[in-house]
Amino acid sequence: MKIKIQNSKIIKAFLFFLFNLAVVSIAFGSGGGEEGGHGSLVKDYMWKIINFLILIAVLYKFGKKPIADFLKKRTELIEKTLNEAKEAKEAALKALQEAEDRLKTKDAEIEAILSAAKKSGEHERDRIIEESGKLKEKILEQAKTNIEYELKHAKEAIKAEAVELAMELAEKKLKDKLTKQEQEKLLDESLVKIGGRG
Repeated sequence: MKIKIQNSKIIKAFLFFLFNLAVVSIAFGSGGGEEGGHGSLVKDYMWKIINFLILIAVLYKFGKKPIADFLKKRTELIEKTLNEAKEAKEAALKALQEAEDRLKTKDAEIEAILSAAKKSGEHERDRIIEESGKLKEKILEQAKTNIEYELKHAKEAIKAEAVELAMELAEKKLKDKLTKQEQEKLLDESLVKIGGRG
């Protein structure tokens, strides 16, 4: 209905334009001299006006439908284009909204990943600190054991060396104090004791 009203208005405007064109051409034609008088002017232009009106009637009769169809198709095409543009705009707005929603979701996911990574890092740090504390205790205990062993070994070595030195000193003193006869006598007594035990 809307399209028919618009087409009818356009056709009427076109016809009004043609009628005005005819009136203007008559006015220009009558402005040229007074040779034939007023009667001949009407006679000359009467056939032109009649021909023009017949032309308009023919154009209106045969051109009304094609022009109306053309204008109708043009209007439909414009409406279709506008509807497609509107749909494209709505689709673009929807896609934009979805993209913004996805970005918000991604931001939340990134935040969750960062939070989880931070917690995991803190847990790993605490575990490493705990393990390093245990390892430190083991190393200290092993070092203490090694030190005790080395100390014991050193004490035994020092004792052995001290005993040896003491024996050497004692032997030297005894040699200095004992004469050769006393040494032989002491050796014989030792042999007798050893032999008596055997």
